[in-house]
Formats: sequence, C-alpha cells, structure tokens
Amino acid sequence: MRNAILCLFALGLTATAASGQAPFPTSVRTAVETALGRSGTPNPGGVLKFGFPRGDLRVVANGVALNPAFALGSWAAFQRVGDHAMVMGDLVLLETEVESVMASLQRDGIEQTALHNHLLGESPRVMYMHIRAIGNPTRIAAALRRALEFTATPIAAPTAAASPSPFSLDTAAIASAIGIHGKMNGGVYQLSVPRREKILMEKHEIPASMGVATAINFQPTGMGKAAITGDFVLIGPEVNPVLSALAESGIRVTAIHSHMIDEQPRLFFMHFWGNDDALKLARGLRAALDRTGSK
Repeated sequence: MRNAILCLFALGLTATAASGQAPFPTSVRTAVETALGRSGTPNPGGVLKFGFPRGDLRVVANGVALNPAFALGSWAAFQRVGDHAMVMGDLVLLETEVESVMASLQRDGIEQTALHNHLLGESPRVMYMHIRAIGNPTRIAAALRRALEFTATPIAAPTAAASPSPFSLDTAAIASAIGIHGKMNGGVYQLSVPRREKILMEKHEIPASMGVATAINFQPTGMGKAAITGDFVLIGPEVNPVLSALAESGIRVTAIHSHMIDEQPRLFFMHFWGNDDALKLARGLRAALDRTGSK
C-alpha cells in the first residue's frame, strides 16, 4: 500500500500541475466520500475538503470550553493530481491516541509532516498531527478512516442544529476591523487570509484551502468578549515582527513551528490565543496581518 500511495509523488506533482486544478470525477468523489463516511466541500483549485470536528471531546483552555469548530477540527483536503490525489490534513488527537494513529498511517503509507501543540494549558492535552500523501484517492481515504477509528472521532456526519443559537458578537464590525469577511461555522466566526505569493511543493501550487492560509477563529465568551485562536502563515522574516505586533495587542503566541516538508517558500505557523473585547482583538490581528505578505 505504501508504494501505491507514495511512488508517484516526485513525478506526479511536477508533471501534472495544470491538471491538478480540475475537480475529481463524480465517481471518484463518491468513492472517497463513501470511504470517509461523509460529504466533502468543494474548494477552489479542485480541492475536496473534509472536516472531522472532535465533538466527542470536552476541552477547556484558560477557563474557556472549546467549541469543536474553534480549535478541535480535524480535516483532510484532497486535490486531483492527474489520475491521483494529493492529500494534506491535520488530525486533532489526545495524547493517548497519537501512537496508534501514527502507526496506522505509517502502515498505509501516509506521511506525518509535524506533530505538536497548538494550544497551551488545555485539559485534556491535545496534539495536532499534520499529514501528507499522494496516490489513489479512495485508498488514501480508506487509510484515513482506519486511522480515525483508533480515536473517538465521530465518523458519521454531524447533524445540523434545527435552530442555531444567536451569535453574540458583531461579525460585521470584526470583519471591518480585520479587512476580510468570514463565515459562521458551528457557533464560531472563522476568517481565512491567503498569502499573496504562490506556495509550491515540487513545483505544484498548493491552494490556500490545503492549510496555507492564515486562520482566525472567534468564539464568544460573553459581554462583547471573545476567545480567539488560529495560526498565522509566515515566511521567516515575518516571524518576529508578527510576534511583536501580537504581544503589543495582548495576544499570546502559543506555538511557532512548521506544518509541512519541502514547501517553497519555507513557511512557519504561529498559533495564538486571546480572550478580550472582540473588536480590540480584531484590531490587534489586523496590525499583525499588516506585517505579513497576506492579502
């Protein structure tokens, strides 16, 4: 299986950059969705993305009970590369789940590109495993499903709430302060800010939806306040200017590390945390974005 998934990595990416932007045929998409047990969401660049929120976990960080969409969302993104798929993702795991999941993925030829924290002081402790594979999309999907079964991650697609709870933050004001509009997802206001330059791996462009856009999440904590988390996608010279901008706004940096291997330009991911007036935090995030090459 390992050779079936990875053997075309070097050739596939260089030879099929153009065709990699096309969506999967309906039959392939259906097979992948069947293997993973839920529907994917189409994204620009021919990407089919799957979310696996850890609704089974009850995690508290700095006194805030974390919504699954806020900081506990496993995901996998499939992009067509010729007759194959390139897959990238991030699995949210308890410490006790890491070893079994990693062993399962390794047996099936799915690479781990990072394993680390995103948060500080959360209970129970949560780890984040970044993955990459290229090969037959249905086989990769089945391998991911096998690995997820070593966790308590809900496999069945979550049912939508009949009447979503009112959202207590002024999302229009937040969007205005940051300069980009977001979307609501499971009681969380989410914003995504792509970088201006192309991100390449083996000369193949990696779309923003495969984890190379700055992610910002707002979860209400009452009285106009919000907890915020996410990560800035940075090149080397931007790391310390962004860190300084966040510190000036009272936003904590909780991790700085890589998520991928062999990308160009080299990227660093800076995770952050705050719990304060939502508009104050939004202005602080905008100040940090102004020190990056993001759009």
